[in-house]
Amino acid sequence: MSWHAKLQLDYEPHGARTVARHAHSGPLRILQSLYPEGDGICHNVLVHPPGGLVGGDTLDIALRAAPGTHGLVTTPGATRFYRSEGQLALQRTHLTLEGNARLEWLPLETICYSGCRAENHLTMTLDPEAQVMGWDVTALGLPHANLPFEQGFVQQHLELPGVWLERGRVDAQDTLMMGSPAALAGMRCWATLYLVSGKPLERAAKTLALDTAREVISGSPLAAHAGATSPNAQTIVVRAVAPQVEAVMTLLRQVRLAWRVAVWNMAANTPRIWAM
Repeated sequence: MSWHAKLQLDYEPHGARTVARHAHSGPLRILQSLYPEGDGICHNVLVHPPGGLVGGDTLDIALRAAPGTHGLVTTPGATRFYRSEGQLALQRTHLTLEGNARLEWLPLETICYSGCRAENHLTMTLDPEAQVMGWDVTALGLPHANLPFEQGFVQQHLELPGVWLERGRVDAQDTLMMGSPAALAGMRCWATLYLVSGKPLERAAKTLALDTAREVISGSPLAAHAGATSPNAQTIVVRAVAPQVEAVMTLLRQVRLAWRVAVWNMAANTPRIWAM
């Protein structure tokens, strides 16, 4: 049996507080809103009770942040794409930010089991003053359990329409993609961390974001396998590859905290659930 689950999450102002309102169908849930940083920033945990997707499953997530709100969304664990008998498993997310809203979209890694047929699709629509800080982390197979990614494929789609589009497909049978020094070079985890603005970033802000990320990268064990770039006037991107997910997540969390302090002038706060 295939699942088609939907979630609508809306961040709205209620006085000085950002509140989360949500509606769902199927197995998608938002846990209780938390305010570890005060009323202005609403932290939420997105839960998919089945724990993963098989062929034919679709998760549709729509998030809207009203002007003046700041939401932070993460997950309690990895998203898992399991082996498919032929159908595609799809996670589709659309983020809409209005006015000067801010959003931190921080799901934990996506694990692609051998034999999966998967697509992870995210699009963003931002008003000029809005900004999103988020990431996408993909791990192939289960190296700790000696279960390599030998069959199947995963497609990734990240888009700010008309401004930035990254779309790629990694197929287990594509030996050049999996092994070439110009591609994954034998690595089985890759990540994209992004800071996206609804309007062109001022030169000083762009330079600050790039310099901050590069300083963190230079002190990381992944320094030779990571970098920070600005593909267009509205986007800063950090990319990294590694044999396994742990080092990548450590680096991305460090850059995110540094960006929070330097770019957003906020405290270096980490969601509580990551420490559990």
